[in-house]
Amino acid sequence: MGGILSFLSESFPPKSNFHPDDIPDLTGKVIIVTGASSGIGRETAKALLDHNAKVYIATYNADKAANTISELKEETGNEAIFIKLDLADLKSIKAAAEEFSSKERELHVLFNNAGIFRPPVERLTAQGYDAQFGVHVVGHFYLTKLLLPALIAGAKSSPDGKSRVVNTASSASLGVTGINFNTLKESPLRKEKGGQFLYGQSKLGNILFSNELARRYGDQGIVSTALNPGNIKSDIQRNLPGWGQWLFSLVTYDEAYGPLTQLWAGTAPETAEMNGKYLIPWARLGTSGKSGRDPQLAKELWTWLEEQIAQNA
Repeated sequence: MGGILSFLSESFPPKSNFHPDDIPDLTGKVIIVTGASSGIGRETAKALLDHNAKVYIATYNADKAANTISELKEETGNEAIFIKLDLADLKSIKAAAEEFSSKERELHVLFNNAGIFRPPVERLTAQGYDAQFGVHVVGHFYLTKLLLPALIAGAKSSPDGKSRVVNTASSASLGVTGINFNTLKESPLRKEKGGQFLYGQSKLGNILFSNELARRYGDQGIVSTALNPGNIKSDIQRNLPGWGQWLFSLVTYDEAYGPLTQLWAGTAPETAEMNGKYLIPWARLGTSGKSGRDPQLAKELWTWLEEQIAQNA
């Protein structure tokens, strides 16, 4: 019953008390948004540029990113910077982190925003991970680990002594119990479980990673939160069949709502005190599902992720 109530609360939220106009001036803040060439990521980058942040758009499609950067400059008067990043390839992630580190010493906010939804179940990452878990969890974990020195430096330079990592999860995590480690790479069980399970599991992975990051690095000024951005109309649903897109459209909100909760997480003074918390639409403190609150599972996942990076990066 608790899971159903949580799902309803997150799917049909009350009016937001937070608006992008509430974002403080971000002059001097260096921010990365993964997957910012479209959808929620694009709108997040726009709001950050509107408030004078130095924004890096980290995505794999250079042409699409160039178009987005051009559009955002017209809309905001400020120009974002492109970093080529393919979260489905650990080598690309390392190159992206090295490129960023050659340009910046400090990072104040990292939005682990990029995502895919229900790709063909056959799809794997370059290192053979399930595409959804590979992009959402393995890729963002590796990127965050590589950027930890910049995040710690960013915290030290900030007036509040904090930098932030904002991890985009989903209410789909509520439908999953635990992490089935036998489905994270190619296996008959992975295909048997199917795309919706694999998506929900990956989003549970986002929450667990976020919580363990908070536990390990909170004392160094890193504020790690996970969140459900809400059911938003965007091109992430493009892999659904026509009837699935129609059903999804019945419970979705305009794209303008998409960035609200993560902008709140990444910029509001009050969320700097929410290390290890789970946030829900629109810009509210919430509670993740039971598995998302399991500290032992979070440690087990972190250990597994460390092992994968050591073996494959």
